[in-house]
Amino acid sequence: MKNIIILLTMFLSINAQDIWKTEFEKSGYKSTANYDESIKYFEMLAENSEYAKLESFGISPQGRTLYVLIVDKNKNFNPVEISERKKPVILIQNGIHSGEIEGKDASKLLLREILITKEKIDLIENATILVIPVFNLDGHERKSPYNRINQNGPSEMGWRTTAQNLNLNRDFTKADAPEMKTFLKLFSKWLPDLYIDTHTTDGIDYQYTVTYGIEVHQNVEKITSDWIKSKFLPKMNKDVEEDGFLIAPYVGVKDRDINKGIVDWVSGPRFSHGYAAVQNRVGLLVETHMLKPYKERVFSTKSILESSIEIMNENAEEILDINRDADEIRIEKYSINKEPLPVKFKTTEKSTPFEWKGIEFEMKDSKAAGTQIPYYTGVKFTKTIPYFNDVEVVETLTAPEFYIIPKEYKELVDIMELHGIDYSVVQKSEEMELIKTKFKNITFAKNPYEGRFRPSYETETISEIVKVNAGDYIIKTNQREVSLILHLLEPSSDDSFLKWGMMNHIFERKEYFEMYLIDSLANKMYEENESLRKEFDEMLKDEKFAQNPYARLNFFYEHSPFFDEKYNVYPILKSVK
Repeated sequence: MKNIIILLTMFLSINAQDIWKTEFEKSGYKSTANYDESIKYFEMLAENSEYAKLESFGISPQGRTLYVLIVDKNKNFNPVEISERKKPVILIQNGIHSGEIEGKDASKLLLREILITKEKIDLIENATILVIPVFNLDGHERKSPYNRINQNGPSEMGWRTTAQNLNLNRDFTKADAPEMKTFLKLFSKWLPDLYIDTHTTDGIDYQYTVTYGIEVHQNVEKITSDWIKSKFLPKMNKDVEEDGFLIAPYVGVKDRDINKGIVDWVSGPRFSHGYAAVQNRVGLLVETHMLKPYKERVFSTKSILESSIEIMNENAEEILDINRDADEIRIEKYSINKEPLPVKFKTTEKSTPFEWKGIEFEMKDSKAAGTQIPYYTGVKFTKTIPYFNDVEVVETLTAPEFYIIPKEYKELVDIMELHGIDYSVVQKSEEMELIKTKFKNITFAKNPYEGRFRPSYETETISEIVKVNAGDYIIKTNQREVSLILHLLEPSSDDSFLKWGMMNHIFERKEYFEMYLIDSLANKMYEENESLRKEFDEMLKDEKFAQNPYARLNFFYEHSPFFDEKYNVYPILKSVK
């Protein structure tokens, strides 16, 4: 009888272990589970641990449910106000590009060790962890062995973009995708202290298994940058290398020649870690190397996740203080003191030495390409090359006290609300002196980018007394998201609503004139308005203009009270100060 009990116990133990094995492990580290199977695993984690709760936070365009697993040692599954927060919040997002899915499998393994075997339960002692199993659900289920030609496994992988062919990692500011809208709501609700976005690279071959991107330049506050460089990166790099994985910064190659060096840059807020930076938070981009076996990529991702969580636990109070201070510093610097906010950057020619662990290549003739192309030989090398990681600011913006968004542009205010930006509504119509922006020399991109035709233009600003209507929206800059507000509302920002082509209709002319009806008015204006006459006579020196009857009459039409006063004028106004 005793032997039977022992055998039964062993059977149940083995069976229990099989239950917690992932598809990644069962397949010999070659494949990954589909979305339904993956969610079942996360459901099991929540059902078998009092410290975890699985919540839905949205629906994909094809009707799949977006989930986040919340893990907290105190069983607190609701967000806490920043001022009252005692533990940092870590948000791990997987599968924004669903062919790059290591993070999902790495999260399963790490969560199992935290919640089930509890060998790493200490990782939630001083931190709350949120895990999104897969962000781009519909892309995840568009799986095929042929989705990523450059990538070494898994056996089947998802697609880069959503069902609407939108790249979610270009959508953080404009929020076109339904998935992004619901994510931003989750992000602003929890406002994570560390945001991790897991990926796989494209590009050159090298020895590193995993690389990382993290913002440490002028787009983050110095206290944040100093902490990242002194506390976060040294330990993360050390931990991952001790786990047996080579790690390096995620970089570009100067002039496509590794011998000329590697290049760092500043990530804009349309990208995940750039968005974290503009929200005054630490954002970590994880990029495993596409040519490494899937097993190595998953376990190196697990290593970097574990190390990052350890760092947040060990520095919980400090990172909370840094993030709170960064919020206050931005308000004081940019909203109150009106210091210029850096928004555009370029990498300089200054460099530091970097010991690069690369793979040799040789150039071979290609009949198909009609030229020579590089073939990597597999031979490893280590050499010191320049690392161009010095960045200078090339454009800044100055915050007004507030912006006025007309009520007819409520959809823009709705997006700003998803970003966590506060607003108020004008209760009574009144006249105010405000800054108005006008545009000239407007052109459009020949091809769409992320579904939108982006305009280019020159601007001029004037101060006018204008009527602000009841129901219009006031966006004050005296809030922690001041830098994000400027990125969204200033026309010169590359991530403004306007630059994203979300207001292209303001560049369309809707009323025209009949030549025989405006001619008498044009002649009268010419005779009675001396300054206008001088301007017109000067323009007649241009032969092309002089020989174009419609252009000549249009000159007077544009200077008449009949012309559309809203044509090529930015509908969003801002305060004089």
